[in-house]
Amino acid sequence: MNPKKIIIILGITILIIGITIFFIWNYKIGKNGNTMINKSEEEIVETILTMKSYRATLNITVETNKNKTQYTVKQNLENGKAKQEVIEPENIAGVITEYDGEKITIKNNKLNLETTFQNYQYIVENGLWLDSFIETYQKSGSTTRNETEIILETKKEDNPYQTYQALYIDKKTGKPTKMIVKDINQKTLVYILYTEITISK
Repeated sequence: MNPKKIIIILGITILIIGITIFFIWNYKIGKNGNTMINKSEEEIVETILTMKSYRATLNITVETNKNKTQYTVKQNLENGKAKQEVIEPENIAGVITEYDGEKITIKNNKLNLETTFQNYQYIVENGLWLDSFIETYQKSGSTTRNETEIILETKKEDNPYQTYQALYIDKKTGKPTKMIVKDINQKTLVYILYTEITISK
């Protein structure tokens, strides 16, 4: 056989082997690496909508006509029960709110519960928890997208103070980054930043 033909055949063989190894290697990384990054947008949304539990730390900004207040809270959802503890500000630190799907219970021996409910209605409102948002979204939600985020949006006609809600999900990590709550006039009342969050299906 002509030496040139041998070299050509050998080169093509090596190229085919190289391409095969490349695809096998990348397939393994896709299966065993960070699967959230490799998920399609539909899978990311499905993961959020079907989650069974989550733990998160949130920075919440509540804006009224008179002032703007910031809170840091920890949220936990497990077995259908949501629990939230206020970390900051100091004057209400330790206030624990629990929601079982039907009722909200507030626990803190240092504070009057009725006063807490009136003054911190947005912090105890179950609508600010992911499971409540998901329930509303599944009834009447819509989805939009930009280059980096998937945005789940809801509209509640019966609540002038929480008419519009939007949950922003990072496309790369598949995790929620923020939630924005607007009133009937499209004014932002609550801005939630998820500084830490772990989701389990």
